[in-house]
Amino acid sequence: MKSISRMWKREWPLHLMLIPGLIFVIVFSYVPMAGIVMAFQKYIPTKGLFGSPFVGLKNFNYMFVYPDIGRIFFNTVYISVMKIAAGLFVPITIAILLNEMSRQWIKRTFQTLVYLPHFMSWVLLSGILIDVLSPTTGVLNQALGLLGIDPIYFLGNNRWFPYVMVVSDVWKEFGYGTIVYLAALTSINPSLYEAAEIDGAGRWKQTLNITIPGMLPIIVLMFTLNIGNVLNAGFDQIFNLYSPQVYESADIIDTFVYRMGVEQSQFGFATAVGLLKSIVSFIFISVSYVLAYRFANYRIF
Repeated sequence: MKSISRMWKREWPLHLMLIPGLIFVIVFSYVPMAGIVMAFQKYIPTKGLFGSPFVGLKNFNYMFVYPDIGRIFFNTVYISVMKIAAGLFVPITIAILLNEMSRQWIKRTFQTLVYLPHFMSWVLLSGILIDVLSPTTGVLNQALGLLGIDPIYFLGNNRWFPYVMVVSDVWKEFGYGTIVYLAALTSINPSLYEAAEIDGAGRWKQTLNITIPGMLPIIVLMFTLNIGNVLNAGFDQIFNLYSPQVYESADIIDTFVYRMGVEQSQFGFATAVGLLKSIVSFIFISVSYVLAYRFANYRIF
């Protein structure tokens, strides 16, 4: 009891500091979960949660027979998987290249420049992308015109839109990811490179046999943790850049839920779709943490 009393006296300020954050989470994360009941109702705003008629699983049945639901789930997984793959490959490559630079001021300058877009919102970046990719006045299409290539409506073409989302997302976030992998590179013992150089290994063989294996634990960790984001294709980005012209390739679960719930007032149906996505995402996140513990020895508790 004395040890518990001493521990409490030592740690009570830390528990006190947790109270505001705990209140915030309860008010904005747990209390709104009461709205899940709308997934089983024909929700009528004037009647509220307790007065709206209960319809059971009717909203879920309607979801599975909805004509475009398969395409929406495919778009979500397709875009998010490409983002995960590119979001791993590009930062790893850039981190290795930066690690090979001998001039520190060039390395720090480049790292700062590529890190800046991470702090910009998609509202701002979408305006920049709309101007840059404009089929008439955009810089990119003007450059293509100089090469004799007809203008491409990147944000209005179902063929190009998903790839624009992936490239722009990587451009915004790869600087942040690069920092993670550069930190992993600092943990590699420099004597390994010295021994490899004595044995006659060039920079390429050193990268293949020392650098990449040394980064492998953090690569496996980041990959397994990203499994939980398979159904998160980036609502902010797509919502600010898509249009009805590209619904076929751009409409994802989150944008569909927004349109059904906010624009068309089908609150019960939108809640049912969002609830299913949350359940599947929870399963993916649980699996990702199990895999991260097994293959990268990562645990949160």
